[in-house]
Amino acid sequence: MNGPVAVVTGVGPGTGVAVVRRLAAGGYRVAMLARDRARLERFAGEIDGAHAYPCDVCDPAQLDATLAKIRAELGTPSVLVHNAVGGAFGSFLDVDPAVLEQNFHVNVMALLRLARALAPDLVVAGNGAIVVTGNTSALRGKASFAAFAPTKAAQRILAESIARELGPKGVHVAYVVIDAVIDLEWTRRMFAGKPDDFFTKPSAIADEIWHLLQQDRSAWSFNVEIRPFGEAW
Repeated sequence: MNGPVAVVTGVGPGTGVAVVRRLAAGGYRVAMLARDRARLERFAGEIDGAHAYPCDVCDPAQLDATLAKIRAELGTPSVLVHNAVGGAFGSFLDVDPAVLEQNFHVNVMALLRLARALAPDLVVAGNGAIVVTGNTSALRGKASFAAFAPTKAAQRILAESIARELGPKGVHVAYVVIDAVIDLEWTRRMFAGKPDDFFTKPSAIADEIWHLLQQDRSAWSFNVEIRPFGEAW
């Protein structure tokens, strides 16, 4: 029961669990949040220091109860990695407006609620970090991303607003733009025939997030962009 506590949302088989593994290897006790209980419990059985907290981050009451349980069982979190993502695609002419609204709840409102719940303790401690994983849609809106890009852009701006407020109080806030196709089973199928170096490794993303957490406060980053060396940008 020793070591700092981290909360990671959106823990699935890609970036989420890679971040959990990296934080746990670095001595954190990691509270994993996602809706899939069975998957979280499997990860908890595989990773020392990882703990399963099934939760829908879009449900305010459920989220509050989960954070209270984390505090009671693990302690006060000093790190939040908001990796949960709502993503559905289509032209603005075709997409159901409810899809955009749902994505907004996952990408933006959940971040707001998490930050509001955890930031006061970080400010009292005078340290800690909030890291948000984003992607290229936070910077541009392509035609088929009408229900997704607006929510990621709003997420980035919200994170920047939080960073400007918490930074002077000793809390590091960073936004990681992942300009890449992440190496997963389903992306391998979708991009069949692409070479290995076309994909970004989840473990490499996790290493960069770890690096952010280790930055000296005299040289903090906010906007961080990562991409494979061959990515056209």
